Amino acid sequence: MRITRVLGGALLALGLAAGPAAADTPSPSPSASSDGSTPTRAGTSFRTAAEIEQGQSATASGSTGDYLYWSFPADVGQRPTVKATVKLPQTHGSQTWQLDVYDGLRRRQACQYGANTRTAAQDASQVGLACVLRTVRGWSEPWADDPLPGTYYVRLTVVDLGASDLGQPVSAEVRADSKDIGGAAAVDGSLAKPLVPGIAVKSAEQKDGSKAAVLSSFGSHDGWSSGWWSDRWVWTAVGAVLAALAGIGGYALTRGSGRPSRVPPGV
Repeated sequence: MRITRVLGGALLALGLAAGPAAADTPSPSPSASSDGSTPTRAGTSFRTAAEIEQGQSATASGSTGDYLYWSFPADVGQRPTVKATVKLPQTHGSQTWQLDVYDGLRRRQACQYGANTRTAAQDASQVGLACVLRTVRGWSEPWADDPLPGTYYVRLTVVDLGASDLGQPVSAEVRADSKDIGGAAAVDGSLAKPLVPGIAVKSAEQKDGSKAAVLSSFGSHDGWSSGWWSDRWVWTAVGAVLAALAGIGGYALTRGSGRPSRVPPGV
């Protein structure tokens, strides 16, 4: 009976430890903007990159030879996936397109897997590209290029084509999603601020009536999950409870009934 009560108490403690994990897990990013609109343009540089949310598709029209830029936010524990589809003109030669992703410090991030450079055959109607980044970490060494929370930039351009195809009209569709990896990628540390260029710069009317430059509006509100808490603490608590149960069970099995053994008379 005593062991049963101990097991019941341990299971109750385990449930209480797992409760905050479900409550504190950050909710996924919305699948569309609040007004339901879809971005229909792209920037031509990092400073003018069109902002999109995760789960939101964006379209843009341009010409072969243009650099098209978008930006999206990514937080700790997320593994971003960026996909792009380029619709080509009816008549064209062989073209090679490339999709690059940069972090808030404009460091090019390597694709963990996915075809971020592909060649479209002559007269192909479209070409698709994809890049799956590494999991975003909460902290990293200054010399490392690990993905960190903040703004990520997407650059789409053609890198090889014939001279006769330069300047032909094309259209592109880009989408950024992510998979929540959780505590498996947790580290002991966090950034003071996410890597969001211009996070301290706000759109505001100047005295002369002009607006201040805004590099990105991401991070202008709370919601970044970087911090000490992760679901790794839940599994730490689970391990501690299981170790305690193993110790209690071993003690109960080895101590016997607790009564002194009988001693033969005359000994």
